Amino acid sequence: MSLAVAAVERILGRFGPEDRGPTLLVVSGLHGNEPAGVLASQRIAETLAEGGIPLQGRVILVAGNLPAIRSGVRYVERDLNRAWTPAQIQALSNGASGHAAEDREQLELLRLLDDVVREAPGPVFLLDLHTTSGPGAAFSTVADSLANRSLALALPVPVVLGLEELVEGTLHDYMGRRGVTTVAFECGQHQEEAAVDRGEAAIWITLHATGLAAAGDLPELESSRRLLRRGQEHLPRAVEMRYRHPIALDDGFRMREGFRNFQRVRKGEPVARDREGDVAVPESARILMPLYQEKGSDGFFVVREFRPFWLQISEALRRARLDRVVHWLPGIRKHPTEEDSLVVDRRIARWYALQILHLLGFRREVEAGPTLVVQRRAHGP
Repeated sequence: MSLAVAAVERILGRFGPEDRGPTLLVVSGLHGNEPAGVLASQRIAETLAEGGIPLQGRVILVAGNLPAIRSGVRYVERDLNRAWTPAQIQALSNGASGHAAEDREQLELLRLLDDVVREAPGPVFLLDLHTTSGPGAAFSTVADSLANRSLALALPVPVVLGLEELVEGTLHDYMGRRGVTTVAFECGQHQEEAAVDRGEAAIWITLHATGLAAAGDLPELESSRRLLRRGQEHLPRAVEMRYRHPIALDDGFRMREGFRNFQRVRKGEPVARDREGDVAVPESARILMPLYQEKGSDGFFVVREFRPFWLQISEALRRARLDRVVHWLPGIRKHPTEEDSLVVDRRIARWYALQILHLLGFRREVEAGPTLVVQRRAHGP
C-alpha cells in the first residue's frame, strides 16, 4: 500500500491560545514525495480539533511544498529544503524571484513563518518532519546548540549532530537564525505506513517537551515513546556527521541495493557507482540516508557514533562559557572579521584542540593553507 495525501491546504490546523505560552510549529511536506509527515499532522489536527487536550500555547501545523505534495514528487523545479539561504531569501524579499513554483511556495511560507515568530508571546519551537528514500530507523537532526539538543533528546531516537554544516539552506537552519529551537525528525522510509505513526508520536512527545501540554493530558504520550524506542536497542544514541557525498544530475549516481540507515560500512567499501566507477566510503563508520530516488543532491552521508557522556561534557563546557577563552590555547585565535569563528594554526594547535572546539559547537571547517577556519552557527550556546 502506498501513502498518498488526498487533499492538503497550507494550514493543516491551528490550536490553542494566541496570547500566551510557547508556540510549536510543525512543518511537513517540504519535499512532496514525503507524505508521512503530512498525514501524521492531519491526524494530530483531527484529535486536537475535538478539544479534549488543554494547550498552554499555540500549535500550528503547516504543509510545505503544496504543488509537489499534490503531485507526489520531491520538488517541481527546485528543492525547497535547500533554499533557505540568506541570498535566496533576500532575492525573494526584493522581488527578484517569484516565477518558479518553489519561489511562490517559499515566499508564502516565509511570510507565514516570519509572522508566527514575530507575533509569538513566548518561545517558538519547530518540528520539521521528513522521511528518507532508504530504509532503516527513525532519527533526529539538529544544529548543535544546547536548546536544540535538549528538544531532540526528548525523542528516543538517535540524534545526528552536524548535518547543517554539510548541507546549506535547510528550513531549520533558517529558523535557528531567527532564534527558534529546531529539530528535524526523519520518520522512516517515504512509503512506510509506520512512518506516519512515528511522525504522530514525535508530535505528541514534542507537545509535552515544549511545555504545551501536561503529561496527564496526553494519553498517547507513553505509547508514543514506546513506539519510537522499538527497534532502537542496538543503535547509537548520538552520532556526528563525518562526510557527505554530493551528486549532480549528470553524475550517473546509483546506490548499490540493500543499504539501510545506520548500517555499518568499512573504509574503502563500494556503496554506489557513478560515471567514474565505484564510489567508496572514506572511513569505517555508519551510512545514513542512502539515496534510492531520482531527485536529490546528496548521495549518502557517513556518521560516526560517540558516547552520550560527551554530550554532558560539552554542555558543562558551554555553560562555563569556555568559548570566551578558547582562543587562549596555543595556535587558536579569533577570526579578525567573522563573529563566532576562530582560526586554527594546525602547525601549532595540538590534536585535542579540534576536539575541544567540536565540544563547544565549532563544527564548520574551512581549510585555508596551514590554517583552518572553524565556525559556530549563531544558535546560542
